[in-house]
Amino acid sequence: MKGYLWTGGLEAARGEGSSNGRLAPWEAIAVDAVGNVIEFWGFKRNQGRVWALLYLRGEALTAGEIERELGLSKGGVSMLLRDLERWGVIQRVRLPSDTAWRYGAESDLIRMVIRVIEEREAGFISRIRADLGEARRLATEAGSVSREALSRLEKMALLAEHTERALKVFIKTARLDVGGMFGVFRAEGSPPPRRTLKEPAHARGTKG
Repeated sequence: MKGYLWTGGLEAARGEGSSNGRLAPWEAIAVDAVGNVIEFWGFKRNQGRVWALLYLRGEALTAGEIERELGLSKGGVSMLLRDLERWGVIQRVRLPSDTAWRYGAESDLIRMVIRVIEEREAGFISRIRADLGEARRLATEAGSVSREALSRLEKMALLAEHTERALKVFIKTARLDVGGMFGVFRAEGSPPPRRTLKEPAHARGTKG
């Protein structure tokens, strides 16, 4: 997993080593921050920067305007827009007076996250679950795998199943229940951890 790329704040936004085109300093910082987070999640940094620009502007821009504002190439913007449109996080529109398509950002952030998860993460988890199921089958058939290894493989498969189930529920309801995921690795027979409130320091000092 990639680390967070610090952009240097205001100095970078002013154009020192930055490719932020014609953005205002505050816009450049915000756009780069989103790009860094998106890259941390395994996406392309400029995908996040394009979406952030459109979201902050609150209006649809043409591909040419996006190129100029972010200092990106025509081919690069074309690929970025295609990916973002496929995930449903931007929409293509055309005004009656326009000869070129314009692109606007999905403003419902929860809906946007759900679409991306449905498109990418859900399919990825399904493949992992299938692979672990096959590994469990082969290990069982081998007959020489230790009980401890089989037990740990079973827990890995169960984690994938609970994760897939949690993602499906999140896609339908926008609520994420991770109880089953955490419960997989809890020691058998052990009660769930108790939540306790720390006693204020001044109260401890008055005892005795």
